Amino acid sequence: MSTLQTATVILIIVSLIAANLPWLSERFFLFFSPPGGQGKTLWMRLVEWLALLVLFLLASIGLEKKLMGEVYKQDWEFYAVIVCLFIVFALPGFIFRHDLRPHLEKRKRRTK
Repeated sequence: MSTLQTATVILIIVSLIAANLPWLSERFFLFFSPPGGQGKTLWMRLVEWLALLVLFLLASIGLEKKLMGEVYKQDWEFYAVIVCLFIVFALPGFIFRHDLRPHLEKRKRRTK
C-alpha cells in the first residue's frame, strides 16, 4: 500500500470519528463542561460539528500539500460534496444520540 493510499484511508477514518464526536460526547469540544451542568444543546453540537469540519478541511489541505507538493484549486462543488459526506458520516452518532439512546435509557429505567 502506498503512502497516498494509506493517508487516504487514515483521512477517511479520522473524518468518521470527527463527524461523530459532537453527538457522542457531553463535553463541549471534548474539554469544557456545558454551562448549567446540563448536557450540550443541539446548537452546541452543531457548532462543534462545524468547527470539526473546518478543522478536518484544514488538516486535509495540509496533508495534500505535504504529500503532493501543492494544493490543487477546487471549486464550490468539491466543498459541497465534502460537507454532504461529513453529514452522512455524522449520521450514526446523530441516530445514537436522538433515536437509540432515549430508548435505551427508557429500557434501563423500566428494568430497575
